[in-house]
Amino acid sequence: MKTTVDIADDLAEAARERAQQEGITLRALLEEGLRLALARREPSGDPELELLTYGGDGFEDGVDLNDPAQLREAIYAERPS
Repeated sequence: MKTTVDIADDLAEAARERAQQEGITLRALLEEGLRLALARREPSGDPELELLTYGGDGFEDGVDLNDPAQLREAIYAERPS
């Protein structure tokens, strides 16, 4: 597909120079960059939560990790000394 894109002059020049250094076409460099940018933005499904605990026994029973209010309450709750 042929298209026209308006990009900053300095970026276009840097891309041309890099493509020449690598012995590839500007088109190949632009396509690679777009593929990488699109892949980085792909939704990865359910986000993985990695929560660490220090000096405790892990997660509290009954706290829904998907409920911000419950998490906030569990985090900031007063703990017995």
